[in-house]
Amino acid sequence: MIENNQKITVCGEVKEITAGTTYEDLAKEFQSKFKFPILVAKQNSVFKELSAPVQPTGEVEFFDLLSGQGNRVYLNGLMYLTIYAIKELYGNATKVNVKYTIDKGLYIECSKKLDKDVIKNIKKKMEEIVEQDMNISKKNVSRIEAIEYFKKNNDIDKATMLRYNTNNYIKLYKLGNMYDYYFSKLPISTGVLKLFDITYLNENGFILLYPDRYNDGIVPKYTHHPQRFEVYNEYKDWLKIMNISNVSSLNEIVSSGHIGNLMRIDETIQDSRLLNIARDIWEHKDKLKIILIAGPSSSGKTTTSIKLVNYLKTFGMNPVQLSMDDYFVPRVKNPKKEDGSYDYECLEALDLKLLDSNIEKLLAGEKIMAPVYNFIKGEPEFTKELELGKNDIIVMEGIHALNPKLLPSIPRSKKFKMYISPLTALNIDNHNRISTSDNRLLRRIVRDNRTRGHKVETTLSAWSNVRLGEEKYIFPYQDEANVTFNTALIYELGVLKTYAEPLLYSVDIDSPYYAEAKRLINLLKTFLPMPSEDIPDDSLIREFIGGSCFKVM
Repeated sequence: MIENNQKITVCGEVKEITAGTTYEDLAKEFQSKFKFPILVAKQNSVFKELSAPVQPTGEVEFFDLLSGQGNRVYLNGLMYLTIYAIKELYGNATKVNVKYTIDKGLYIECSKKLDKDVIKNIKKKMEEIVEQDMNISKKNVSRIEAIEYFKKNNDIDKATMLRYNTNNYIKLYKLGNMYDYYFSKLPISTGVLKLFDITYLNENGFILLYPDRYNDGIVPKYTHHPQRFEVYNEYKDWLKIMNISNVSSLNEIVSSGHIGNLMRIDETIQDSRLLNIARDIWEHKDKLKIILIAGPSSSGKTTTSIKLVNYLKTFGMNPVQLSMDDYFVPRVKNPKKEDGSYDYECLEALDLKLLDSNIEKLLAGEKIMAPVYNFIKGEPEFTKELELGKNDIIVMEGIHALNPKLLPSIPRSKKFKMYISPLTALNIDNHNRISTSDNRLLRRIVRDNRTRGHKVETTLSAWSNVRLGEEKYIFPYQDEANVTFNTALIYELGVLKTYAEPLLYSVDIDSPYYAEAKRLINLLKTFLPMPSEDIPDDSLIREFIGGSCFKVM
């Protein structure tokens, strides 16, 4: 308990505080240090809403929407604002389902038939609520009471989800006369949610656009990605066929003892999609000469590439794999970051002229001496003789594979570009989504520990730089792809739970990554654990949990 005139460190400054001081009180004094409104506090490795009282020990940190946690708080507040505005306009019975991230926004479906005028009304209502600066409060209720509330309001998704929650008490948020449940912290009022936009997409859904923390908090204009949208719809249709609407539906399959059958069907569906891609390449074999594969970290590129190569061989093709990493420039010529460290992710880290020349010669039927990069010496060694046969096709995977600046002298008609990512459309409930980024992060935590012995903190400390690299070098070029391959498996988070949870629990409360570990633990708590015995040894998920029949790291 705080005594009067007690001293505590806030953002590196020693402040004298009194009993009853909240983080909101302190935030007002430090707001000038931030570009955007402070959204959440952190003390003793735990994130705190601004309405909470300050603890007597431990340094206080603040975060705005340019931080990872602050951006998450802002987005959850914006979702709540959107749902509340729609229900205020069109009645509490109106269903609102937050679906998935697409471009720099969230795709949201609504039972109210939409048109551009309806979207204008929703946006106007949201702006009015922001102007009113309505309070977003929090209330502890019993789990049974929360379930009954959601049942009464015909929110069966949430009522069912809470059946699998083992806590006796649940924290509900209240905006106006509406209660809701969220897995992340929320802002304490609507007044901070000024930055957003809404784009009409179709009569069933719209895009909610929010500030991009990788682009200085700017709300981007929506760019439609039809290929990615189609992949999400395909995944959604598959969920509907299997009668899975959310995590609760998946848990019911686990508890009924039928998860093994779902795993086998899921694997078959994913393999058949990849086989169809291989067939499409084969049908255009007279034109296509090089397959370029890119995707963000932990997308399963290695397993996917191996399987694709095997499928192509069944059609009589002979894929020749080249590693983009072998085309790094000598280390002494490698560009550096502002801190003086080498920037191995930028396009200029590759010897683009040599790569372009080598591919051009191979396609012309010439022999080449290709480089094999010596990472100990930091220079290429030209020891690999290559020549393409009649049925050969080059397969190359790398971070810049979709960048149009790569291989500029090779005609686009000869390239087949493939974007790979786990684009999950499975959500916890109608208002709580599972982000693709979290899916990939959990995959990476498990793989890093298994293959490199890395602690969770090591993976988490590198993740922000990994994400920044993806935002710069991969995501802007996804529309360059001929095809998008979804590597998400419906069941995988239940399996990853059994591997990731013990690792996450090992993060000490004094660690700067404790709060993030706790957040991921809370996400995994919504899943019942799933055994891995029924997962085939050629499954993509084996790349992360182990037991793959392929040589993958």
